[in-house]
Amino acid sequence: MFADPKKRLGLLLVLPALIFIVVCFLLPVLALLIDAFRVGDGMQWGFDRFIEFFSQEFNRTIFWRTLRIAALVTLASIILGYPAAQAVARVSPKWRGLVVGMMILPLMVSPIARTYAWIVLLGRNGALNAALVNMGFTDEPLRLLFSEFAVFVGLLQLLLPLMLMSLAGALENLPRDVEPAAATLGANPWQVFCKVTLPLTQEGLVVGGTLVFTGCVTAYVTPALLGGTKVLMLETLLYQKVSVESDFGAANVIAVILVCMTLLVNAGLNRVLKKDPSPSDFVARHANFSGWKPHFS
Repeated sequence: MFADPKKRLGLLLVLPALIFIVVCFLLPVLALLIDAFRVGDGMQWGFDRFIEFFSQEFNRTIFWRTLRIAALVTLASIILGYPAAQAVARVSPKWRGLVVGMMILPLMVSPIARTYAWIVLLGRNGALNAALVNMGFTDEPLRLLFSEFAVFVGLLQLLLPLMLMSLAGALENLPRDVEPAAATLGANPWQVFCKVTLPLTQEGLVVGGTLVFTGCVTAYVTPALLGGTKVLMLETLLYQKVSVESDFGAANVIAVILVCMTLLVNAGLNRVLKKDPSPSDFVARHANFSGWKPHFS
């Protein structure tokens, strides 16, 4: 079957990584899926555990909160990430290494340390409350910790570098003459971004959006420390089901829900990804910004 020595060598090189993925990832996920859909202790299968989980208003509230915060963090990272990534892509090669290093630096700091820094800033006696009181915006410190706002800010700061790196990589591969060409054809800056830059960098957007959303629905430390028991999310609820209640059936259901949420978001982002033959053809096909189409000889 593999008479070619190069193919046999390639298979041998890939085989250790493939075995590792199958044993350490695919088989545990498969066992998780099997147990989540099992009814009772027998060999019957169904959606009984999922129906029971979503029949409780408490669980539904946590599910929608997790989905809402993850979606808002992903949207905010896109809004903040695109201008920053464009700035990084336009930096001269002399300074690009330094800028990229500063962009990666937050990822080298432990999430626990970064989360505790937000506790110091958002606490009742923290720097943010002290500034608000001193400037007269409020008479007494606000309850910023153990709120959805604190979890949102913590997750955004934690995962924004992932979106930034994905978008910066996509923008660096964008030809330099595409955006000036669209501007020459009558596009204003907003049209250049919406009709040229955004469609041609959607692959980076899909990767970054998937990483940020996945990080939001799987992060435990940040929601646990900044949200506490008042702002439970699916990942903190999963921990409680395992460590406090020893309810492994419900924990498996939550784990499957988290996996399905990630897969659905990735599939949804990929649906908006449109393949174009080349940037120049893309600009030529959309070159009607000012109401006329140029003639290309």
